[in-house]
Amino acid sequence: MNAMPGDLADALREQAGWCQRLGSPFYQSLFLRIAEDVQAGGICWKTLEARAADPVRMKLPLRFLAAVHRLVLEAKLPGLARYFPSTGGNGDADGAWRELLAILEEHGDAIVARLPETVQTSEVKRCTALLPGFLEVARETGLPLRVLEIGSSAGFNLRWNHYRYEADGHSWGPADSPLVFRDFFVGSPPVLDVNAKVVERRGCDLNPIDALTEDGRLTLQSFVWPDQMDRFLRLERAIEVARRVPASVDRADAVSWIENQLAGPRPGVATVVFHSIVLLYLSPKARERFTEIIAEAGQRATAAAPLAWLSMEPGDGEDNVHLTLWPGGERRAIARAGYHGGSVTML
Repeated sequence: MNAMPGDLADALREQAGWCQRLGSPFYQSLFLRIAEDVQAGGICWKTLEARAADPVRMKLPLRFLAAVHRLVLEAKLPGLARYFPSTGGNGDADGAWRELLAILEEHGDAIVARLPETVQTSEVKRCTALLPGFLEVARETGLPLRVLEIGSSAGFNLRWNHYRYEADGHSWGPADSPLVFRDFFVGSPPVLDVNAKVVERRGCDLNPIDALTEDGRLTLQSFVWPDQMDRFLRLERAIEVARRVPASVDRADAVSWIENQLAGPRPGVATVVFHSIVLLYLSPKARERFTEIIAEAGQRATAAAPLAWLSMEPGDGEDNVHLTLWPGGERRAIARAGYHGGSVTML
């Protein structure tokens, strides 16, 4: 079944709404204008029509502007660079829109050819919402942690214990970390005087990124919204930590990978399966099987080889953070947070 302009226009408007809520007026304006042009069957629709049937979960709007942004960052679209704050531009969305239209008329096919296959929003600030879960597992089990992440992208969240967290006079993490999160809790912070040692960090992604290469860095930057300079700064500091702390990210799908990783108990460590804003990219069948695999592994867990499932996934207007720990298997809502992390409210 062929996609219709109205379907893609709706997806673009939805993304514009998220940009408004998450503080990117520049992208909000561009998405709304692209949606209007798509609805009218204009050059944006002609450019994207061949990919408009991509599954909704593949987030074509984000991938499209990531491809454009990548070319801007590579200095291949100097006209647009005058308007993109990420390259020192003035942030004029009106000017950027006029320039984008002209570019699509001449180079639309070339831009579509550069579309990334998956979204790579490596927002390391999500670690502020995951931190309470990791610390709770360490506190309850008293064991070192084996952390397994699906949808790892560049693996920044796998290095969560090498960042510094400071809130309300309390702190956790190395004092000399290049990346420091401050005042990210709304209300009282969790108990931070917990020792947590990570003895294994491993993840998977359909298209893992090596952040230590120029190509990887540009890919990650292209998915950062151009007027959110604080996110660019966090990205650069996360890359600095990645240079110091190795983490393995396998090229694999979530279901087969986690089935292999949880094939047998691992005595002496607490295994933590975690993810942040990932499940919506899986098909319903894959989500169901993924959940089954974890539940089955949970039934095999013991006090000597516990299993935890820590998730940060969309809820009503913000992300819900849940923790399930086996033996036991009680699913607990432990926090709410913003989609890019921060604004963490403990429950």
